[in-house]
Amino acid sequence: MKSISRPNWDNYLMNISLAVRNRANCVGTKVGALIAIQERIISTGYNGTPIGTTNCDQGGCDRCNERELYGKGKGYDVCICVHAEQNTILTAAKFGIPVDGGTIYTTMQPCFGCLKEALQAGISTIKYLNSWEHPDRRLKRTYDMLQKFFPEGVFKIDFDNK
Repeated sequence: MKSISRPNWDNYLMNISLAVRNRANCVGTKVGALIAIQERIISTGYNGTPIGTTNCDQGGCDRCNERELYGKGKGYDVCICVHAEQNTILTAAKFGIPVDGGTIYTTMQPCFGCLKEALQAGISTIKYLNSWEHPDRRLKRTYDMLQKFFPEGVFKIDFDNK
């Protein structure tokens, strides 16, 4: 009997995060994420404007559509888009699904806000595909300190898209 080649759990779940990313309507970086508990998906999310508002790719977010006015990594406080990681947590909450002890798989390393929110929600691990770095290098120490509070860590995974 011939055995079937199957992806490991990290590759399997990251591939699904990549598929979720296809729904993103951000004009900047499209991001997809999911929360898994014991390798079972409990919630997914992608980045875009809040439900009922004009989509980012249709002019719904000033920061995204006037990027040259804000610069890279700035103006997050006036961006109306909800990040993929936030959407996974909020969707689970909307449907009464606990995320405590879960793992977030995301196509982009979380920003400060998403990192804090995931920590507050009880996420134990974050695994990401692409690195992100805040443009203000002075904040690296604070960002690194926050990552240490995740019981199972925050780290980039080796990804084999086969």
